Amino acid sequence: MQCNLCPRQCNAFRTANENIGGACQMPLKPVVARAALHFWEEPSISGTNGSGTIFFSGCSLHCVFCQNSDISAKNIGKTITPKELADIFKNLENQGAHNINLVTPTHFVDAIIDALDIYRPSIPVVYNSSGFENVDTLKRLEGYVDIYLMDFKYFDEDKARLYSNACIYPQVCKKALIEAYRQQPECVFKDDVMQKGVIVRHLLMPQATRDAIAVFDWVKDNLPNAYFSIMSQYIPLFKAGEMAVINRKITEREYNKVVDYIAESGYDNCYIQELVSANKNYIPEFDFTGI
Repeated sequence: MQCNLCPRQCNAFRTANENIGGACQMPLKPVVARAALHFWEEPSISGTNGSGTIFFSGCSLHCVFCQNSDISAKNIGKTITPKELADIFKNLENQGAHNINLVTPTHFVDAIIDALDIYRPSIPVVYNSSGFENVDTLKRLEGYVDIYLMDFKYFDEDKARLYSNACIYPQVCKKALIEAYRQQPECVFKDDVMQKGVIVRHLLMPQATRDAIAVFDWVKDNLPNAYFSIMSQYIPLFKAGEMAVINRKITEREYNKVVDYIAESGYDNCYIQELVSANKNYIPEFDFTGI
């Protein structure tokens, strides 16, 4: 097929087992690096039993600071069929997972839909995305996805260009979030675990407090029932250590400026990650567990 699933619109030729000229570098068959219970998501996603998290390989955004670069850039992973992916859903559900958490799923939407047609779990399906999404692709997921867990990485186009070579990211992400919110406008919980809704994540980066505040304000004003998650786990990994400005962790002053602003806003639907979360120990091993 000629693929334009993501906003890169690269028109790549993708077959079951190869990708010619595509930004994601992935075939149509899903490539997976890990499928296991995961306890380091937001509390309403991880719960007590863990989130049934499937880490897909490849990515169309290519952030220079990617913490999962082994699978997003180096393409470590195992190629499986939609039927095998459906079996993974069932296995994670049988392990007691609170949800099926699809991480970086955009370029495998076709296979994911096929897998969910084979087996639809009785637990929520989470679409865990960079926010770099085509609205038409998201519309195809209506009725399949219960929770949209999506990044809003940059409000500033220059940052999006510099760190992800995607100056269109802010406008694209806004449209994608509005579509996700149209599909899931209310957050529904059962025993403190989310069943439906939208969570918008923003990773606080060095010298980017204004950007973080702008993202928060936009979410508050445009997605009033969504949850906002401010993340402090930034570490200068992948190519970031070689780049000025972002070759360090965020400071306590930067963290407090954003957290204080959110607290003073009166917006209650928030998750605030502790500053100590900037630790490599929270990055999972992509060792083909569960595949």
